[in-house]
Amino acid sequence: MLIKNAKFITSAASPAQFLKPQKPMIAVCGRSNVGKSSLINLLANQKNLAKTSASPGRTRLVNYFDFGEFWLADLPGYGYAAVSRAEQAQWGRTMDAFFARKEDIAHVFVLNDIRRDPSAEDEQFVAFLNYHILPFCVIATKSDKLSKMQQKLRLQAIATSYALGIDNVLSVSALTGAGKDDLLKYIERII
Repeated sequence: MLIKNAKFITSAASPAQFLKPQKPMIAVCGRSNVGKSSLINLLANQKNLAKTSASPGRTRLVNYFDFGEFWLADLPGYGYAAVSRAEQAQWGRTMDAFFARKEDIAHVFVLNDIRRDPSAEDEQFVAFLNYHILPFCVIATKSDKLSKMQQKLRLQAIATSYALGIDNVLSVSALTGAGKDDLLKYIERII
């Protein structure tokens, strides 16, 4: 799969603004600062399609992107962010409303920093996806931070934590591009 001219479509602040996808849509989810925007930029072959920040919690809306054969929906991160509890609660309501329209979602990418064990929130989110029978895989980000042997061990640990087969956990580095081709092949199977 070759992605050319990926572009930003729009942002949605409330369920009334959610788009009805015209193509298969993949939701990109994970803790704040796990690398969601960096992954989108990697797939788009662009540096600034999705805004990145060193500060957690910068994505506050559902951002839609057109990748030609599919759409990506970048959702606000959960977990730590330098925002009020009220705003975090609003993000939770936005995500609940987004996933209530599960017929619009072809797949969910759950991002997990390869160096970190899944948090209680990560495990709760995966349980939510399982309960609602939403297809997903885990993308282990920041793989460039570990050696190949460490990556292999961490992928197995992450798969075990989520009670998944190892084939449902993909390792990717937005910095080096490692794992991008495997992820594109996975997306081809989804769409």
